[in-house]
Amino acid sequence: MSDTGIVIIGISIIFVMTTLGSALVFLFKKTVSPKINTVFIGFASGIMIAASVWSLLLPSIESAQNFGKLNWLPAAVGFIIGGVFLVLLDKIIPHIHGGTNMEEGPHVNLAKPIKLMLAVTIHNIPEGLAVGFAFGAAAASGEHAAYIAALGLAIGIGIQNLPEGAAVALPMRNATGSRGKAFLYGTASGAVEPIFAVMGFFLAAHIAVLQPWLLAFAAGAMIFVVAEDLIPDAKMTQHSHLGTWGVMVGFVVMMILDVALG
Repeated sequence: MSDTGIVIIGISIIFVMTTLGSALVFLFKKTVSPKINTVFIGFASGIMIAASVWSLLLPSIESAQNFGKLNWLPAAVGFIIGGVFLVLLDKIIPHIHGGTNMEEGPHVNLAKPIKLMLAVTIHNIPEGLAVGFAFGAAAASGEHAAYIAALGLAIGIGIQNLPEGAAVALPMRNATGSRGKAFLYGTASGAVEPIFAVMGFFLAAHIAVLQPWLLAFAAGAMIFVVAEDLIPDAKMTQHSHLGTWGVMVGFVVMMILDVALG
């Protein structure tokens, strides 16, 4: 397969898997149980943590060799900026946090389902950027192996998008009273991923000097989402051990993908 084909498949996977997860609203009569939801959230957290380390931070440090002994600097600075970026999104985008049911961001007159969707959309932006930056760095290097490694990241993000799509669409059915609307909201929440993946791809591919900073930026944004929202949500139930094991399994799955394909 050509490198271009790998990029197209990788960027498509992350959106297709969210759509498939959202389609589960047509199969389940009720929302997922608290136990299953905890496992879903934990699994997604583990995937994102491993992806941030193996697929983003380590490559960021490796690509900053021209910094000499300060090759850690782009990774450290980019990581913090990624977290700041998520704080800004929380401040400027009106949304309702699904775990606490509290409104965040500007107070505007939007329907509750839209605000719930926007909360998940915020989480999906760094995932799309991470995939785009990885493929962009591969394009800049011109190495086929780098494209395969980026594909591994996309597959990992796609795997966690499947339960994430279900976790959005199923509760949304209760908020909207319609399976069709719930499916559309779930799908729309994932639509930002390929958009930001394409943006990230062209940015990283054409401005090589920014690559280590951009990779770390995506890692920081994803870790912020995990620490701020996902892990606390997984611990809010009485089944915290299930959430923890979800994190462990998700981390191992992403680590295996990265090592096997990288």
